[in-house]
Amino acid sequence: MLKNYITIAFRTLWKNKAFTAINVFGLAIGISASLVIFLLVNYHLSFDKFQKDNDRIYRVVSNFSFSGEIYHNSGVMDPLANSARIELTGLDAVIPFRTWNGDAKVSIPGVAKEPLVLKHEKNIVFADSNYFNLLNYNWLAGSWRSSLNNPYSAVLTASNAKRFFPNLTPTQAIGKQVYIDDSVGLTVTGIVQDIAANTDFTFKTFVSYATLEKTSLKPQNWDSWGSTTGSQQLFLKLSKGASVKQVEDKIAGLVKKNKKVDAGDNSKTWHTLQPLQDIHFNGDYGTYDLPVASKATLYGLLAVAVFLLLLGCINFINLTTAQASQRSKEIGIRKTMGGSKRQLVFQFLSETFLLTLLATILSVAFTPLILKVFSGFIPEGLHIDLQSQPLIILFLVILIVTVTLLAGFYPSLVLSKFKPVTVLKNQVNANTGKTRNAWLRKSLTVSQFVIAQVFIMATMLVSKQIYYSLNKDMGFKKEAIVYLQTNYNDTVKANKRILLQKLRAIPEIAMVSLSTNPPSSNSTWSGTAKYKDGKKEVETDVQQKYGDTNYIKLYQLKLVAGRNLVHSDTVREFLINETYARILGFQQPQKAVGRYIEWSDKQIPIAGVVADFNQKSLHEPIKPLMIGSWDNTERTVNIALQPQNSAGTTWKTGIAKIEKAFKEVYPNDDFDYKFFNEDIAKYYESEQNISSLLTWATGLAIFISCLGLLGLVIYTTTQRTKEIGVRKVLGASVSQIVTLISKDFLGLIMLAFVVAVPLSWIAMHKWLENFAYRTEISWWIFITAGAVMITTAFVTLGFQTIKAAIANPVKSLRTE
Repeated sequence: MLKNYITIAFRTLWKNKAFTAINVFGLAIGISASLVIFLLVNYHLSFDKFQKDNDRIYRVVSNFSFSGEIYHNSGVMDPLANSARIELTGLDAVIPFRTWNGDAKVSIPGVAKEPLVLKHEKNIVFADSNYFNLLNYNWLAGSWRSSLNNPYSAVLTASNAKRFFPNLTPTQAIGKQVYIDDSVGLTVTGIVQDIAANTDFTFKTFVSYATLEKTSLKPQNWDSWGSTTGSQQLFLKLSKGASVKQVEDKIAGLVKKNKKVDAGDNSKTWHTLQPLQDIHFNGDYGTYDLPVASKATLYGLLAVAVFLLLLGCINFINLTTAQASQRSKEIGIRKTMGGSKRQLVFQFLSETFLLTLLATILSVAFTPLILKVFSGFIPEGLHIDLQSQPLIILFLVILIVTVTLLAGFYPSLVLSKFKPVTVLKNQVNANTGKTRNAWLRKSLTVSQFVIAQVFIMATMLVSKQIYYSLNKDMGFKKEAIVYLQTNYNDTVKANKRILLQKLRAIPEIAMVSLSTNPPSSNSTWSGTAKYKDGKKEVETDVQQKYGDTNYIKLYQLKLVAGRNLVHSDTVREFLINETYARILGFQQPQKAVGRYIEWSDKQIPIAGVVADFNQKSLHEPIKPLMIGSWDNTERTVNIALQPQNSAGTTWKTGIAKIEKAFKEVYPNDDFDYKFFNEDIAKYYESEQNISSLLTWATGLAIFISCLGLLGLVIYTTTQRTKEIGVRKVLGASVSQIVTLISKDFLGLIMLAFVVAVPLSWIAMHKWLENFAYRTEISWWIFITAGAVMITTAFVTLGFQTIKAAIANPVKSLRTE
């Protein structure tokens, strides 16, 4: 029986090739999008789920409140870990570790005639044996209990061991030497297998914690309870039954016991436990090397997948119910011969199943191509492999069953309800234009074009916000500026000055400045500063930047009060921004000049006030800021280039000369420069990716909707062939016939526009709330989207309606 159903289904689909093709391609596009989005969502949601007892593992994070402003930090005070291990209960493990900031130079002697030197090593961490209680590593050599117990010892992942010692097995690598930044010699004491599952813990070189504690690498504030850094991480594994709230309260008591609080201090510090599963998605605290994923974006992508899949299902329902009259005699004969309603429903569902199966096979073939198209922002580990990813097969099976029921159940009920007497009397077509089925088709068509127009409007709004973000005046100059970093470990202060002298002699350079980082940067340096004015005391967290006297000139920061900084090797005065001046209580910037700020136990005068500028992307509001001059911290060389000449070679020539000068001063360092405006553009990579995805989704939504519209027009013109012939014989023109056929469809699209506008406005308004500074939702976005949709639909309609209108009426009336 089943074989018979499939055979009949295949013959029916083959007989109606045009409608079958429209349905298959419509469903295939929706299923392809669903499959790609499933892979992406599953990839992100699987992070660190492989960890044993992952529901009991938490990161201790810090939160601060200064003058009503809330700040977050993923790190803790250095001494908190030891105190927690000794004094806190309800914990199975206390796991501290400290990340290595920036890149490191790694040297491996004895590998060849010359030492192997790797200048940009990342993923280095200081840890003890407890770290391997947190993560489930497979040990290839050494032991987790002893490998990191002693100073100057290191554990490597298998991938790093192969890079460092390419001709040695893991066991042979034990005892070999590795040097970091030429100053720290380490002995390899263990090799672990790289973690194959998705994880945010991307560290590959583990240096013993004792090395950090007992050498010159020991941080300055190692014993301070008043200093928090994101480098110092602390994880806790709670005992079974232990309460998160109880542990947080115990940590608060521990901090209160050890941290000294000054009288009049209005700041507040508290620690919370961040679940392991939250690390991959929480932008307040961040991850270690991988970008933070957005659950809101993932849910948005799921919605896109559902909508595209829904469009394909709507096409199927529309076309199948529209074709009902053509299958009426078949149904009448089946019922007359004893066919039951249940058998008919099963027959039509089997047709839907076969069509969905074909669409799924096609979508699986499309998926690698789609992944390649979006390879720019799809994670490297994302791929499709049905053999090694059984979850994908399960997803596809569920998808096939769901689509079969969703798209096929209603049409099968409609078709199976035909009465044999009515069918065989050829009365099934009576009043087809006014039947409930016709209204259902119109409602579904409206739904299709609502979805398509919402996509169009959203795409235009996202593009408008990106353009606004990239072109908004952020309060500084960003064009024709490059910057580069000098060696952090260079102890010869004269080198920076020599480099600046060489750069100033290059004619293609307009100005040079030395600073910590540019005005806008992902790197943040902040600290607590106090201002006292009689009885009033204002303490807040203030961002800090340091630069020479050319810093505000090069970036064209506007000085609204006071004067520029005077060059100094140590911090003797500050410039502050308007936001900080207002926090201190000065509505007029001039009144802040000459006042003193308590910073690092010193009273530092305010030399001037600069106009506010965005220190980060437009997602974030402007924060209070101090700019000082401190030669010891300034290692970023900022270079303003001269305008391009007519041949466009000024910058290329200038950068070549900059590289030559840099190599003369730092011959062993890599020359790595960045254009400042390109760094600003990277702030909005996420939005640009969303824009690209929306563009594709919009194109697919329009394509699927127009496929469905084309199918309905083909059906309508076929049903009205004789009517069109009669009208032509009676003198109707081609334009009149085209208008007659098209007006109902265009009316549905206009209705869809009316519904789409408020829905789009709500969604766009909600998305724009992610930006502290945002564009407006302009009226022309809606008008343009409506015009695009109507134009596209009119072209789709015109293709078939004009063909029907110019057909010879003699052929259509020949059988009348």
